Amino acid sequence: MKVLVGVKRVLDYNVKPRVKADGSGVDLANVKMSMNPFDEIAVEEAIRLKDKGVTEIVVVSIGEQKSQETLRTALAMGADRAILVVSEEKVEPLGVAKLLKAIVDEEKPDLVILGKQAIDDDNNQTGQMLAGLLGVGQATFASKVELADGNVTVTREVDGGSETESLKLPAIVTTDLRLNEPRYASLPNIMKAKSKPLAQKTAADYGVDISPRITTLKVVEPAKRSAGIKVADVDELVTKLKAMGVAK
Repeated sequence: MKVLVGVKRVLDYNVKPRVKADGSGVDLANVKMSMNPFDEIAVEEAIRLKDKGVTEIVVVSIGEQKSQETLRTALAMGADRAILVVSEEKVEPLGVAKLLKAIVDEEKPDLVILGKQAIDDDNNQTGQMLAGLLGVGQATFASKVELADGNVTVTREVDGGSETESLKLPAIVTTDLRLNEPRYASLPNIMKAKSKPLAQKTAADYGVDISPRITTLKVVEPAKRSAGIKVADVDELVTKLKAMGVAK
């Protein structure tokens, strides 16, 4: 059984983003980058499924050459081989989904695991688009994944609690934070990862058009939170709440 996992190189979650002076985007110069946290969870889950019949884990990233570092991290965690689709320009979710579909058609994995969203754009679209393009079942926001008898059973988080779905393979699963806690790559595994296969492709190799369809007009930082108001007593608090329409 083969599992394909998508990973993305993003601004490290510990780094505070800075908007460029011209408002054209987020400044990524000389800042720490790392694997998207939800994708780390996806890689970890694929590795854990190796105990349940998975024989090969293929990790895929779409981005600039530096994304090799992210793929090597996934290989050091326990993935078997990697594919990098090189694009120096930002690829939109639909373009990513189309490229992943082409890779799925070629690799024919039984299961595709993706992070539910990337922390840079927070789109939460690629997994759903990929399932639509492939015409297969999907389970998003997974907090538990089990494989058995050609099916994947997924417990997923919903507004009212959780629900359990059973999907026939092949299928798409997107991961939530509570699914697992990713492991740290050991030094021996980091060294071994350097010799694991990492193929480099382009969108043209797959015959996929990734031309942007969305134009970013301007990026601005969120408005700073205004200071609170102190009140002398409960009566004053109630009066102010009534004036705001919060209380009657």
